[in-house]
Amino acid sequence: MNSKDRDMFANINRKPGLQIWTISKMRMAPVPTKTFGNFFEGDCYIILNISKNKGVGESIDIHYWIGKSSSQDEQGSAALYVTQLDEYLGGSPVQYREVQGFESPKFRSYFKNGLIYKKGGLASGFNHVDTNVYNIVRLLHVKGRKHVSAAEVEVSWNSFNNGDVFILDLGKTIIQWNGPECNRREKLKAVLLAQDIRDRERGGRADVVVVEGAREKDTPELVQMMTDVLGKRPSQLKKAVSDDKHDQEQNNSVRLYHVYDNTGNVVIQEVAVQPLTQDLLRSADCYILDNCGSNVMVWKGKKASKDERREAMKRALDYIKTKNYPSSTSVEVMSEGGESAMFKHLFKNWREKGQITGLGNTHTVGKIAKVEQVKFDVMELHAHPDMAAKHHLVDDGSGEVKVWRIENLELAEVQPNMHGQFYGGDCYLVLYTYRVSNREQYILYMWQGRHATRDEITACAYQAVTVDNMYNGAPVQVRVVMGKEPRHFLAIFKGKLIIFEGGTGRAGAVTPNTTASLFQVRGTSDLNTKATEVPARASCLNSNDVFLLRTPQKCYLWYGKGCSGDERMMATEMSDRLFRQYKEVVMEGQEPAEFWIALGGKAPYASDKRLEREDPLHSPRLFECSNQTGRFRITEVYNFDQSDLDEEDVMLLDTWEEIFLWVGKFANETETKESWNSAREYLKMHPAGRDPDAPIIFVKQGNEPLTFTGWFNAWDPFKWSELNAGSLNKGVDATDFGGYSAPGGPASTFPMYRTHGGMMSPKSTTPTSPFRGTYSPAGSSGMSVDSKLLINVPASELPEGVDPSQREVGLEKNKQNIDIV
Repeated sequence: MNSKDRDMFANINRKPGLQIWTISKMRMAPVPTKTFGNFFEGDCYIILNISKNKGVGESIDIHYWIGKSSSQDEQGSAALYVTQLDEYLGGSPVQYREVQGFESPKFRSYFKNGLIYKKGGLASGFNHVDTNVYNIVRLLHVKGRKHVSAAEVEVSWNSFNNGDVFILDLGKTIIQWNGPECNRREKLKAVLLAQDIRDRERGGRADVVVVEGAREKDTPELVQMMTDVLGKRPSQLKKAVSDDKHDQEQNNSVRLYHVYDNTGNVVIQEVAVQPLTQDLLRSADCYILDNCGSNVMVWKGKKASKDERREAMKRALDYIKTKNYPSSTSVEVMSEGGESAMFKHLFKNWREKGQITGLGNTHTVGKIAKVEQVKFDVMELHAHPDMAAKHHLVDDGSGEVKVWRIENLELAEVQPNMHGQFYGGDCYLVLYTYRVSNREQYILYMWQGRHATRDEITACAYQAVTVDNMYNGAPVQVRVVMGKEPRHFLAIFKGKLIIFEGGTGRAGAVTPNTTASLFQVRGTSDLNTKATEVPARASCLNSNDVFLLRTPQKCYLWYGKGCSGDERMMATEMSDRLFRQYKEVVMEGQEPAEFWIALGGKAPYASDKRLEREDPLHSPRLFECSNQTGRFRITEVYNFDQSDLDEEDVMLLDTWEEIFLWVGKFANETETKESWNSAREYLKMHPAGRDPDAPIIFVKQGNEPLTFTGWFNAWDPFKWSELNAGSLNKGVDATDFGGYSAPGGPASTFPMYRTHGGMMSPKSTTPTSPFRGTYSPAGSSGMSVDSKLLINVPASELPEGVDPSQREVGLEKNKQNIDIV
């Protein structure tokens, strides 16, 4: 890297945020912040994103974007600068290659309001933005449901179709035309994009109006404006075109390849097929991971040669050509130690160097790995939802508990003195009630015994629906498979959870006589302790734990060498609950002969590392679930926040230890019914070989527990309950957008709407507003409030119907309105 390049990179901001450069005369030229999201089709761009992730540290991502009309020289310069920038930042960034129209979800997540593709480029003399210029006539074709993009097309009716949204930008007036077959979300996304254009390119001085293609007769003045520009409207427009890009039929497995140069020829050698393990990656080599043909990832070992590391992107492109994949195939390049979350998720049991395990720090006692448990105040859970999410606890388990057992396919209540005793031949429903901000919250656990019949498991699910209806759909539903109990389930039984391998807890049931019973006790406090019955064999012992052995003559309390004092104390309390007779304490290595005889003789058992207690270090991932193409598909949402939870969808949040299914209030009925199967299918299909019995938690919009909301930054519990979400399909008076800020542009809260029949003839219609009650700013239809009543007035003295948190918005909107037809 020469000194000029070093000087150029020296101006890079190392603080979290987004930075963009374009390639101008084969050099990197910074792009103004207010133009972020606008891309010339004839140019190439470099995008640097630095983010701070809770518990995972800093992540750096470098993308280079290729416009469809850009030159080979510009593409080559962009690739070279990305490599040099990667070196300048220490080799830790993950590199991405982005092609216009095929951008990765991660790239699109940086531009929440959409991408705009512009004709031409800097070489053609175009500027990135001309603020406050109104002599503009252009037509934008808006595509996409989750992440929208808008491309400039011919200003003609020939560009229109019935299924998409089009924005006709006339400078002082921005007309949004909604195709008759558009859905609600596409219209809302397009409105945000239109406002984005107004705020950034017109300084907020433009009118945004909407025409419904199915009801053009309601807006004759606007349609006439369109006709004056576009020409005579044809009687029939083109048919709708699906937004779905159907995946090419390629290999259906995740494969790892060693790719290297052999006397000028690229050699591709397959190393393994899923599930992949971390030990396959050698530091002296570079590898290509083919993710079912959907994207290609390159891993660079720390000890690989400099030439190999520099050629990583080229190797990936050569591989794509060799495999005959589309040139638009997504490419990621990363270094050892800087792997992306997606990459790590494709491996089974990925471990970080020096990883913290369990709830504390790792240290060793001899050859046995130990977890030093960290005490924390459960009262802080509500004040710090991220802590609740991390520890998988909504509270300390002190709420009200009701337990039912499935008997003859019906519910039979379990008496309180039997709470905490679960038999492998039964199914149970456990309803937990707790309070947050004086509001009752519910969690409904469905516990499925390993030996329960199929009919009982089905009845358990059916009865869960009945209980859910009794509480008006408020409970969060959690499927619990025997032996996979989530942490909060343990907490509600206060260290007294006992799981019997078989049998039943029903009255009058005969318990089979056994010569010995063995229970493994794990836990260090009331929040995390349980006793699980295991086969009474020596091979089931583990040096890390405490075991209870009951024989006809006596009971033994066996302490493994690796167990802690807290674990011994909890095991002693558990033994008093299980067996009333005298317990003989036995230290590992000092067992009497009778102990081994009861277990059928001595045998080797686990006495090394406590691998099963190490929690994989994975960042949470959010997915949008869909069956629209006839098969289950999930699309990842990067850099997610609460606004990505779409009310029309089922969303899957994977925290690795648990799977959350979030169902929006307007979600498709079929997708909602299929959501349980979808979650199980997700676990089954996961390339890392995930546990198919991991807890699945069913969450309905508006009833989210702390263990869910804690994974989101700045969760707003009133986002849906207080704001009235309208529907553009009903003439949209208003919708729930909350605070909105155009990227790089002036901050603005989504405006009030007023419905009218044309630009010059407003109807007297009272709108639904994002404010409580009927309050709306002066100048719009509905009740008007004098601004003097809002300024320097205590919240308690505001006029009825005025939201104190929104009065500034009302004052601002007195100056400016948007019309939605």
